[in-house]
Amino acid sequence: MKRIRYIPLIGLLIGQMAVAKVNFESIKPSPKHKEESQLVVKLVEKLHYKASELDDDFSQKILDKYISTLDPNKMYFLGEDILAFNRWKNEIDDDLKSGNLKPAYEIFNTFKQRVLKQKEYAKNLLETELTFNADEKYQWDREKTAWAIDQKELNEIWAKKVKNDYLTLKLLNKEPEKIKETLDKRYTVMAKRIEDLKSDSVFQYFINSYLTLVEPHTGYMEPVSSENFEINMKLSLEGIGAVLGNDGEYTSIQTIVKGGPADLEGSLKSGDKVLAVGQDEEGTFEDVVGWSIEDVVKLIRGEKGSTVRLQIIGEDDGPETMPHTVNIVRDKVKLEQQAAQHQIYEVKNGKHTRKIGVIDLPTFYLDFAGLQSGDPDYRSTTKDVKKILDKFKEQGVQGVIVDLRNNGGGSLYEAVQLSGLFIDKGPVVQTKFSYGKIDVKKDVDPRLAWNGPMVVMVNKLSASASEIFAAAMQDYGRAVIVGNQTYGKGTVQNVMPLNDYYNDPEVEMGQLKMTMGQFFRINGGSTQNRGVIPDITFPQSPGFEEYGESAYDNALPWNSISSSEYTLFDDLSDEISELRKRYQARSDVNFEFDFLKNEIALYEQEKDDHTVSLSAKVREQKIEERKQRKEERKKKRAEMLANVEAHPLLGEVSLVYDSKEALKSDDTIEAEQKAIEEDEDYEEFVDFRLHETARILSDFIDLKMENLIAKAANND
Repeated sequence: MKRIRYIPLIGLLIGQMAVAKVNFESIKPSPKHKEESQLVVKLVEKLHYKASELDDDFSQKILDKYISTLDPNKMYFLGEDILAFNRWKNEIDDDLKSGNLKPAYEIFNTFKQRVLKQKEYAKNLLETELTFNADEKYQWDREKTAWAIDQKELNEIWAKKVKNDYLTLKLLNKEPEKIKETLDKRYTVMAKRIEDLKSDSVFQYFINSYLTLVEPHTGYMEPVSSENFEINMKLSLEGIGAVLGNDGEYTSIQTIVKGGPADLEGSLKSGDKVLAVGQDEEGTFEDVVGWSIEDVVKLIRGEKGSTVRLQIIGEDDGPETMPHTVNIVRDKVKLEQQAAQHQIYEVKNGKHTRKIGVIDLPTFYLDFAGLQSGDPDYRSTTKDVKKILDKFKEQGVQGVIVDLRNNGGGSLYEAVQLSGLFIDKGPVVQTKFSYGKIDVKKDVDPRLAWNGPMVVMVNKLSASASEIFAAAMQDYGRAVIVGNQTYGKGTVQNVMPLNDYYNDPEVEMGQLKMTMGQFFRINGGSTQNRGVIPDITFPQSPGFEEYGESAYDNALPWNSISSSEYTLFDDLSDEISELRKRYQARSDVNFEFDFLKNEIALYEQEKDDHTVSLSAKVREQKIEERKQRKEERKKKRAEMLANVEAHPLLGEVSLVYDSKEALKSDDTIEAEQKAIEEDEDYEEFVDFRLHETARILSDFIDLKMENLIAKAANND
């Protein structure tokens, strides 16, 4: 009966609130945008690596993309709006060519009006009595659902959204008045972000709906965005060492800078969503859902040595997930913290103990200015790795792991130079440009800095220059590649200021980033789309199937050209076959891989369920189930680690030296220790993939030693 009484009440409220009037100021295109639109289309058609035809079929796709860019979760536009917009479905192509932006701005002004209207509805709903007894469902991910037919249906969706937002905060034990205050501010801020957008931003949304459909890495930056791009990056880096992104509602962690405070703390992951920010070690949290990225950055930044607290949920977590708190001591990210780091491990494998060196490479960096000026002390990836390899030789290291996990690329020059440390002279990568020319980058120095056994670790976030290096090591037979299929970004972009193509210097235009070429391996295959396939593949963390170039419908396809001429360093096919067998035998008894397989199975069960209960009782039960799963995992790991006699197949892996420890400030060390002592849920991070890779390399060393002994015996 309670549920029956509740539904008419919400329906009544919907009817009353739907007539609310909204103050509204429309936005118009700037005269320069006509010229920019025409110029962008001409440059793309003439210079882009991928041939594309701007016709009626493309026109419909651009319209759909623009609408989904503005309202990706279908929370504002009505079905009648979409029908009205479709009158332009065959005209967008001609409008872009002629610079007619009236339809784009009409669509945006409708969107702005809808946003302001739903803000008022949500704020009014907060003043009503909300109950959480009925087990009704809220669909929080609406990307693949139909548009709301009319205002009544849209308000019903929003009524559930407000209830969900309220219940989420209620389960965090916040007081009713504080919840209302937080949500009132949240809805106001979300609407204000749209209300404050200028004409340049609207043009950027629209023109990028065209450009990203041509190819994912092609795009336009409005003058303010391009001018402040480096500044915004620095603002994100100061404080915790993380680059932030924003999807219109949530601010998320895009990239964690190796060696920075967030990396050294170790809890944050790429994709994590920031729900709230707190200052110092104790005190209240500021809800930041719906905030602009600039305002979130201002909260996260702060004085060196001070503490910032972030309430975080994972990228794929739904509203029922309780956030966890991450404490980070602010610091400036120093150049040496972003540079290559190294560790030394010992692997006990039967009778032998092998010493393994790990080079943790965050990016392919190069001080261009120092190189060009002739500064002998300029920093570069290759120079730093060479120094580490020299240290490894002094320490008696027998095998080297180059860890490229989460390395998104960087300097192509450095990818080539680094390859030269491990191979004799020869080609490293081929680049084909839009005008047909093929350029081959070569290592011309025959000297090797390391000629011993080697493994390269990669994952789905290894991209661009990382893929070039890993592919070269694989093609030469120089290293065994271990981990997961890489990202698959095998394209070359140039940044083109539009003012360079326009005669009036008084008009400030934006920049066009355009794909001009494609990388190819020395064997002729591309790293584009497919990435680099490891010789030994680990189970992939849940959710990563949505990452990578292949996730884009319009990405350049895999392709091939003629192979370069090169000489194999070694044929590793027999060794790889044996290493796979040994890895598989270990993974069957390695409890860490067992945990990962269980997580994958659980994710597969839940990934397509984008609904959440609005019953407080059901939500509390879900929270308790998650907590119990975590406690059971923690308990099982503790029992396994406490087992004095490990499984005979699992060689013991122990850390001997870690250069990262020297980078931690006293404040960071103290904060880490305090967090461990105070956090009942604390669980020490175990990099079991790296440990298993060390075992694989230990096996590789054994096989090489056996081959040498066999050759020596045959020679005798």
